[in-house]
Amino acid sequence: MIQSNAKIFLSDDRGLNETAWFKSCNTFNFGAYQQEHKQPFGDMYILNDDILDGGRSLSMRAESFSWVLLLPVYGAVSFRDAKGNEGLLAAGQLELLQVDKDEVVTISNPFSDETVNFLQVWIKGEKPAGYSTPLLSDFDVNRFQNSLVKISPQYVGDTRLPFNLSIGKFSGRGETIFRPQRKELGTFVFVLEGAFEVEGRLLHPRDGLALWSIEAAEMEALSNDAVILAIEVPVTSSPV
Repeated sequence: MIQSNAKIFLSDDRGLNETAWFKSCNTFNFGAYQQEHKQPFGDMYILNDDILDGGRSLSMRAESFSWVLLLPVYGAVSFRDAKGNEGLLAAGQLELLQVDKDEVVTISNPFSDETVNFLQVWIKGEKPAGYSTPLLSDFDVNRFQNSLVKISPQYVGDTRLPFNLSIGKFSGRGETIFRPQRKELGTFVFVLEGAFEVEGRLLHPRDGLALWSIEAAEMEALSNDAVILAIEVPVTSSPV
């Protein structure tokens, strides 16, 4: 049965912010791109798919306290936040930042002769007490094929995070059933590579699918080496 609590976000319908050295494809409303049907999914208000030329930087300002997830798809990025935290991460790594309202994060391509493709995921939340150090996670998509593995931290200090990010690499016709960790969490799946069928919907590279009020989601890869993300975030009963 096709899940009724679902909304597809096609790659071709994303917003586009572009310069001679930067390209940003926006799943939700962002900057000059504003559409009634591209509202945030629960607490996740930015999902940007960015390409940055060598030696270039971009700056992002938080509209409220936010958890920021940086995920290189290929290449590497460096970051610096308003607190002076900085670091470098490459494909196969995930960085989690805490950014206060109106603070700026600067993201750079440290290499002069290579482009980088990375995802930015910004999630609104409550600021935990006394903890602001970025957290770096390493993962290997080839280790557990045909399944989704959580790659985001579960806690910062004693605070349990209200969201999860999982990734999976699949062989052709590889399948799994994804179950949200908690009932109040909606799931946003985003295809990085290949094609999938998720809850009866056909998804191509960089397509997204919002799912809410579900107990499980059936996923099947339709191509070899297909890669998919699942982002669990708090949502209302009808978030989009």
